Amino acid sequence: MSYRSKFEIDVDNVPQVFSTSFGNSTVSIGINYNEAGDFYTVDLFDVQNNPIVTGEKLIYGKRLWRNYVDERIPAVDLVPLDESGKSNICNRETFGKTVFLFIDTVVEDNG
Repeated sequence: MSYRSKFEIDVDNVPQVFSTSFGNSTVSIGINYNEAGDFYTVDLFDVQNNPIVTGEKLIYGKRLWRNYVDERIPAVDLVPLDESGKSNICNRETFGKTVFLFIDTVVEDNG
């Protein structure tokens, strides 16, 4: 069986910021909601809380920070996806329910 790791984001407590590590790199990720446009954005901060990228829109199936070249951005693919196949949009109705922010690396579970 294979699976992707996902971030458990409490969309009822947005805006929020949490820290995470990717390999040897620790960053903070901020999640925000734009009510007028019905979409979520993500901010990326370094370990000293300096902004790297702010206001990146979560677009279903698109890798975050794909348009940036910056060595401070973790070399990991973060993508909003719905593994159940029920939705293909990331908005208030779907995000945190069927659409989640995944690390888009499939890991084999040989357990």
